[in-house]
Amino acid sequence: MSSLNLRHSVRAVVLDENDRILLCRFAIPEPAGTVVWAAPGGGVERDETALAALRRELHEEVGLKVDTDPPHVWHQQVVAPGHAAGYDGVVNDYFLVRTTSFHPRGAMSDDELAAENIDGFRWWQLRDIADYRGSELFSPRDLASPLAALIAGGVPGRPVSLGL
Repeated sequence: MSSLNLRHSVRAVVLDENDRILLCRFAIPEPAGTVVWAAPGGGVERDETALAALRRELHEEVGLKVDTDPPHVWHQQVVAPGHAAGYDGVVNDYFLVRTTSFHPRGAMSDDELAAENIDGFRWWQLRDIADYRGSELFSPRDLASPLAALIAGGVPGRPVSLGL
């Protein structure tokens, strides 16, 4: 059996002083009209550690500088053709980053963000995610549950496994 070709990515659960989470708005071209709110982050490049990738992605996308080694809180593996172009699926490792609220503005230009399908940012309250009934999606789909547990219980002893 051939091994799966999974895209390895890192993402930051960025929580501010009011426990709001910073999410990026991804406007996915296929299927048309798909919008997914997801934590900032991206692919781990060859010869790059997960934390180095996390620091680079946060600087590029939202302008946040991280000097510490944030704790690994969630692990997600999604095997689904088409979920990530050119891959059989993705592995996302999520790290908790606590910060004071800020206006997201990374090193990437608007055109560079658009090339990554990012067209906006928003600080979300947990209750607004839990109560959301619109057509836009969250990644993971049930973001409210692990987020509520993280806010209430703090850093887990080992990363919590997430579904799609």
